[in-house]
Amino acid sequence: MKKEKVALLGSTGSIGTQALDIIEFHAERFEVFALSAHSNWKLLAQQARKFRPEYVVITLDEHYKELKEALSGSDIKVMSGAHQLPVVATHPVVDVVLNSLVGFAGFESTYESLLAGKKVALANKESLVVGGSLISEIDPIVKGKLIPVDSEHSAMLQSLVGEESENIEKIVITASGGPFRSFSKEQLSNVSVEQALKHPNWDMGAKITIDSSTMMNKGLEIIEAKWLFDLPVEKIEPVIHPQSIIHSMVTFVDGSTKAQLGPPNMKVPIIYALSYPGRMDLQVERMDWSQKQQMDFHPVDFDRFPCIKLAIDSVKMGGAAPAVLNASNEVAVDRFLNKEIGYIDIAKIVENSLKHVEFNSALSVETLKEIDKEAREYASAL
Repeated sequence: MKKEKVALLGSTGSIGTQALDIIEFHAERFEVFALSAHSNWKLLAQQARKFRPEYVVITLDEHYKELKEALSGSDIKVMSGAHQLPVVATHPVVDVVLNSLVGFAGFESTYESLLAGKKVALANKESLVVGGSLISEIDPIVKGKLIPVDSEHSAMLQSLVGEESENIEKIVITASGGPFRSFSKEQLSNVSVEQALKHPNWDMGAKITIDSSTMMNKGLEIIEAKWLFDLPVEKIEPVIHPQSIIHSMVTFVDGSTKAQLGPPNMKVPIIYALSYPGRMDLQVERMDWSQKQQMDFHPVDFDRFPCIKLAIDSVKMGGAAPAVLNASNEVAVDRFLNKEIGYIDIAKIVENSLKHVEFNSALSVETLKEIDKEAREYASAL
């Protein structure tokens, strides 16, 4: 079998490093063509020396010289700047683009890769949150080119194999509830950065960990599911499931429900996306069904976790509203991590931005960049 060449965008993050473990384990199937990082040039250099890609991209220009020197003597081509990401992703020899970039920065690579006919394993949910309407026009879902890496959306896809979309009654998207699911409003107002970065079930990057704690992550995933499966948000129901064993469920018109289960491990959705529509072996923890298992479910409290409702509202507002939601949230989370604002101010900044940032131009790649910039400036000034 011919090896599939993989462009891995965001190779130094949590998803990227786990994806490289899988690629190494299945070296008979996959070959790294390109790697990218934003600022972690040292790890990127280590990865490049090990996997010998044709290209590496460092998007923070100030680290270009250091990376270039670290890889001197090799035949690896070193590039710098975010504008190079779509270039390597759409290279004619690339078979799979695994996009694990963080935030809006990942949208253009997703869009251009799909236009170029590449299979995209998508771990960058913001691509669909911000530009879902544009991406849906490419019709990638029908062609089987856009495969989600999020555990929840992977679970949905696995539950929908062999099913007709018109038979879906609703999708139930599960959420761990994060570290503060039992906190009162008063307790939430005193949450520290250190507390928010301790997720009970998953090991993730800082931004997605904070999003998980505010439940904005679940709101973004609802928007992502809407575009992936062409469903109204009213048919996507979030529930709290603290154990993170059921990753999502689909209920059908005949009353039956399918679910995908497993211990929390991001390597499972990563390998499913890489091997889709088939499956490949993976050495990870299995469920031990001979032991007693507890699975609890609770409704989402939109009052204590307003971010999830803000995300749903942005879809109903339409147009560029989801882009405003995403940009203002990225700014607010960054400000919280830098201890400039309090924890509950994240939702306040997003709500304020949705009310005041207006944009009436038709959506395109360029206008989305403009609205992203405008929303960031507004959220930064609040």
